[in-house]
Amino acid sequence: MNTPRYINPYTDFGFKRLFGTELNKDLLISFLNALLGGREVVTQVSYKSTERFGVSKDSRRAIFDVFCENDKGELFIVEMQNVYQQFFKDRSVFYSTFPIQEQGQVGDWDFRLRNVYTVGVLNFCFAENEYEPDNYFHEVKLMDTKDKHVFYDKLTLLYLEMPKFNKTEDQLETMFDKWLFVLRNLSRLMERPAALRERVFERVFEQAEIARYSETERREYEDSINAYRDINNAVKTAKNDGIAEGKELGIAEGIELRNVQIAKKLKEKGLSAEEIAELTDLNVEQIIAL
Repeated sequence: MNTPRYINPYTDFGFKRLFGTELNKDLLISFLNALLGGREVVTQVSYKSTERFGVSKDSRRAIFDVFCENDKGELFIVEMQNVYQQFFKDRSVFYSTFPIQEQGQVGDWDFRLRNVYTVGVLNFCFAENEYEPDNYFHEVKLMDTKDKHVFYDKLTLLYLEMPKFNKTEDQLETMFDKWLFVLRNLSRLMERPAALRERVFERVFEQAEIARYSETERREYEDSINAYRDINNAVKTAKNDGIAEGKELGIAEGIELRNVQIAKKLKEKGLSAEEIAELTDLNVEQIIAL
């Protein structure tokens, strides 16, 4: 088996290396514009703190993978999600409220809000075959259910079900196709495909080449890839165990059982309670008690 030449963008290190650094903001800009239908919605971005706090000291905080603002003042949460959670949609909507709440002003304020986008790159599919097998991109807004018009267009949720994307190199036509191909296949490639001739993808492959990294960066990436493998192995094992133990349980109870099993295995791997809480539907107190 060949040693990978390029990083895995599904890892924490890989995703943030490509999209969460000042050096590579051009990659983030290109990716966001591709998701938004090729429209040049984003021309500049400034990164913001990825840790957000609630309205009181006792409120739950949120930690984003990437959080940025464009030159129009629009806000973008960009996250890689490797593990399916029972209440993933709830979590996603909850996270989107942080940049909304933070726009509130004391005193004379007319409640005008800036656009907020939440982008979820999902290394799983939504449960129970909610969408057709070839439907992997979802743009969600608040809609009037009677006449189907967009009631409120300043909150946009964008989801990519990456396991469904199976286009080959010769099928890539748009920048959207090309970005998804890169995310899905980067760690398996040994050279940049001819179809990815745009300058931005030359930059992607430069930044993703492990041999270019310092010893410290390679060590950080190795830690990240090990954590990624541990999570995947924990999920697979817990899923298999859950099938055996949860045949007589309902769907909700079965998912809860799986989350507990995943949490236990991640604790054994040394992940903190806070990190595990981000990957499951369990809270920190539940994880500490396991």
